[in-house]
Amino acid sequence: MINILIADDHKVFREGIISILEDVEDITVIAEAADGREVLERLKEVQPEIILMDITMGDTNGIDTTKLVKAAYPNIKILALSMHSESGYIVKMLEAGASGYLLKDAGKEEMENAIRVVAKGNTYYSQQVSSIIVQHLTNPNKPKADKGGVPLTKREVEVLRLIANEYSNPEIAKELFISIRTVDTHRRNLLEKLQAKNTAGLVRYAIKHGIVE
Repeated sequence: MINILIADDHKVFREGIISILEDVEDITVIAEAADGREVLERLKEVQPEIILMDITMGDTNGIDTTKLVKAAYPNIKILALSMHSESGYIVKMLEAGASGYLLKDAGKEEMENAIRVVAKGNTYYSQQVSSIIVQHLTNPNKPKADKGGVPLTKREVEVLRLIANEYSNPEIAKELFISIRTVDTHRRNLLEKLQAKNTAGLVRYAIKHGIVE
């Protein structure tokens, strides 16, 4: 029997998954959680083989929760079940320790298959996710060269690109899975490093040095 925990902030979705799996003989839902904090609380009471993990939920997102779970319970396998098909989410989730990635529009048969594959210690990616991973590996969206500008770290380039695309600090924090305080620190460092007086100066630098079009 494969025991699973469902982690998703939408109760209706959790109930839907439970309904889908209730007649499956070799898979049992033994717990559910609405966010990362609840996941960690449930793991004090039960030890599922697999956690079906959403990414965007509550105060603790699925990526951070996956890291915490794998650090404390390395034998528990994580199968991401998300609406996000962007390569950034997929790569971050896999780097966090997930054994597979399934999109929420997957059918019942594919979900059952994914759970069984991951339970055996293998990895599972839906066909669409596999294509995205291959595309990311063969043609990664690397930051453009600075063209003689001030050397920046990969994270600084990411923050600068989002600033230039008019993202607010909270939006940048959400996009990069970092705190707003960390974004503010990066912004101050960029202003100092690039000798820019304000956001407009950062945008001009990003355009001039090919970080954004």
